[in-house]
Amino acid sequence: MDSSVTSTPRYSIKVLEKALRLYTPSLAEKPLAEFLADKCDDFGFDDIRIDDVGNLTATKGSGYPRIMLCGHMDTVPGKIKVRTENGYIYGRGASDAKAPLISMLLAAASVQSNNNGTVTFAAVVDEEGNATGIKNLVKQKPEIDYAIFGEPSGINNITIAYKGRIAINLRVNVGDSAHASAPWLAKNAIEESYVFTNALKKSLEQNQEGLAKSMMLTSSLTEIKGGTSHNVTPLECDAIMDIRIPVNMNCKMVGERIATTVEEVSKKQGVNAFYSVIDETEPFEAPHSSPLVRALTLGIMDIEKVKPQLIRKTGTGDMNIIGNSLNIPVVTYGPGDPHASHTIDERVSTDEFLRSIEVFKRMLSHLKRLHEFKSQSKR
Repeated sequence: MDSSVTSTPRYSIKVLEKALRLYTPSLAEKPLAEFLADKCDDFGFDDIRIDDVGNLTATKGSGYPRIMLCGHMDTVPGKIKVRTENGYIYGRGASDAKAPLISMLLAAASVQSNNNGTVTFAAVVDEEGNATGIKNLVKQKPEIDYAIFGEPSGINNITIAYKGRIAINLRVNVGDSAHASAPWLAKNAIEESYVFTNALKKSLEQNQEGLAKSMMLTSSLTEIKGGTSHNVTPLECDAIMDIRIPVNMNCKMVGERIATTVEEVSKKQGVNAFYSVIDETEPFEAPHSSPLVRALTLGIMDIEKVKPQLIRKTGTGDMNIIGNSLNIPVVTYGPGDPHASHTIDERVSTDEFLRSIEVFKRMLSHLKRLHEFKSQSKR
């Protein structure tokens, strides 16, 4: 396909609108994967493949640096009519995260094959679910030097860090139950569970006055289930806690604090308590001075004429998995307002979407030069 056609604003908007019309909740992304595979073929990508979990990958260009532009195809459930109004494109996934995904695809399509660097375009499944796609992708150990994960950061923001996460299921068993009319005959597993969860929250969140929220260790009780009848005191209770870990900590040190607290409270209360880890993801932060952060910063400055803000987010993302598994610089970037994600009127600014394509193109150009400079300085 003629590159002059693929680079027009009208064509770019048309591709995004087609992607938005494909309804792709988690683990139902096949229509979009096939659509993107056809586009990659049109754009002259090589090694186009869809793996056994449904991820699409394709490469463009050759030589170094090797960068992966990775986004997710799935959305949260709920259809939204695709339309353009008042300078915005509406549709499920417009912000999170089909606009970043298509933006990266169109930027990668502009890469020439004359040793200016290799771009791997990756579109993964199940980001809104259990991260099946990205976990399978890193198992394949792609040979890359850098990665950008496409999420709506806002065009003038670069996400350089995400918190880690430990999710635990805490089970409290008090050994016996009683009729609710005689509650003194047995301990109450639900009430005891609150003793444990409050103690854990206090232990994990202590001594954090004055810290930015992105650097705080937080604990949230998100689910609780116990009891078998309205008139019987509960014998057992399960509580799920979601713990977010800043970049200056790790899962091991937080896990040790959890274990110590559960053991201490169990002895004090005289009840049995056990916990299991449901999810464990290490925090991640990209080096601020890496060629990737610098190249993207310059790309934004070229197009937006402002210096971007480097931000740490309080959530946990696929960026953590790529960065920690491959030990490479990774950032998250893309057009869109994160506050519009998952809403009933999800949208992206048409102008911002188009400008982000140019930012990605400039970034790739800067990255080639900065990567070579870094490589030469190491010799």
